[in-house]
Amino acid sequence: MSAVVDKPSLDRVWRWLAEVPDPEIPVVSITDLGIVREVRYDGDQLVVTVTPTYSGCPATEVIAASICSAMAARGIADARMETRLSPAWTTDWLSDDAKRKLRDYGIAPPVGLAANEQRIDLSRLSRRVPAAPVVACPRCASTNTEVLSPSGSTPCKSLYRCAACREPFDYFKCH
Repeated sequence: MSAVVDKPSLDRVWRWLAEVPDPEIPVVSITDLGIVREVRYDGDQLVVTVTPTYSGCPATEVIAASICSAMAARGIADARMETRLSPAWTTDWLSDDAKRKLRDYGIAPPVGLAANEQRIDLSRLSRRVPAAPVVACPRCASTNTEVLSPSGSTPCKSLYRCAACREPFDYFKCH
């Protein structure tokens, strides 16, 4: 049985979820990232469905605990978390606000659409590494940037450097 006397509207719950920060990039919320897929009631119990950014994301458990904690702070003590793995999360689900927040924080947002980049043209297969996307520096907006490492501070980022301002920065990889 739910501890909530009057169930908050789903719109209100979405607003509350928009205040839950991503544990790895706290300037964006879990709704900015697009990982909250559904909010509904199952009888009197609130159910929040989340798609992790990737199946091995170390922040998944922290996100679930943060959601339950945020709901408990608002009187919903028995919120249930569900994980939905299909369809897989994509950077295409990032809100425009999330991309702006990433840039303002010093992380270059994804370039292009993951859906467009996942097509495989068998006629063009080779051992060559595909060209890195043109990524604008989040500090000075120069596109004169270079990849330092395909691996950044987290698995979803690459490390770049701006040739104009010489500052290193993370790029949130398109996937």
